[in-house]
Amino acid sequence: MAVEIKPLVKPSRLRRRAGLAGECLAEFLGTFVLIAFGCGVVAMTVAALPGSGRTEGPTIFFLSAGDWLLITWGWAMAVILGIYVAGGVSGAHINPAVTLAFAVRRKFPWVKVLPYWASQVLGALAGAALVYAVYHDAINAFDDAFKGPKTNGKTLASFSIFATFPAPYFNGGIWGPLIDQIVGTAFLVMLVVAIIDLRNTAVKANLGPLVIGFVVAAIGMSYGANAGYAINPARDFGPRLFTWMAGWDGLAFPGSLAGAFSGYWWIPIVGPLVGGVIGVLVYDLFIGDVLHARAQEGEAPEPGRTRPTTSEEE
Repeated sequence: MAVEIKPLVKPSRLRRRAGLAGECLAEFLGTFVLIAFGCGVVAMTVAALPGSGRTEGPTIFFLSAGDWLLITWGWAMAVILGIYVAGGVSGAHINPAVTLAFAVRRKFPWVKVLPYWASQVLGALAGAALVYAVYHDAINAFDDAFKGPKTNGKTLASFSIFATFPAPYFNGGIWGPLIDQIVGTAFLVMLVVAIIDLRNTAVKANLGPLVIGFVVAAIGMSYGANAGYAINPARDFGPRLFTWMAGWDGLAFPGSLAGAFSGYWWIPIVGPLVGGVIGVLVYDLFIGDVLHARAQEGEAPEPGRTRPTTSEEE
């Protein structure tokens, strides 16, 4: 908007928000929006749609593989909206793995890393609390109707609205889910830095958030089933912390289900942090360094050529 908008906060207090404090507020709100819409779409799929009579039964969801698209596109739009909300102030990392990767290879100040992480986790926790406030009736009805193992009256399916867990075919092992999170987040960060790299074919006209949303959808479609594609420590830890407080107990911390998995809570944290750093390093090794070398030589060749085009070749 071109018109001047008066601030809500007094100018004497407003100045404090011009620096890191304002960036942390933006990261909080951006991550809040991410979780409010991301966990919101899972709540719709798992509890609200079945409970409202819009599926074949009160506990029936995911009748076909195509139903997964509701989740993947919902999370994609959640990412898009979160970035548009916070991007102009903080860069909209809304993901500790992105913050760490940018500190390692994009000159993001290390002193801001922990404040960003704290803001992201708190925003995620608040977003999960909002989803529960809106959908707690549907969630409770789903858990009551569900026939199967329960923890303190809560089910693994309702827990999946908020946080992630590994697929049964891993048989409780940690390496499969951990590698999955490393790979998924490496792709996420590699593609994010490619999309915003002005030396490359960067997205113009402020369409970066939209394309990054497509990246998240692609990761969900290609790598989502193994471990729920958290690919974001705050996205998993914040809602997981909320579910622990809300009664899911051991499903949240330490992240255990008898006979299925145990002590899982750290994997969606460590895996994405490692994967994010790998992703930015891979991009810089294969692409970034090439772009830098060409810039040092002067005029860059056309894409697909190893040297500039001469008049005789045209």
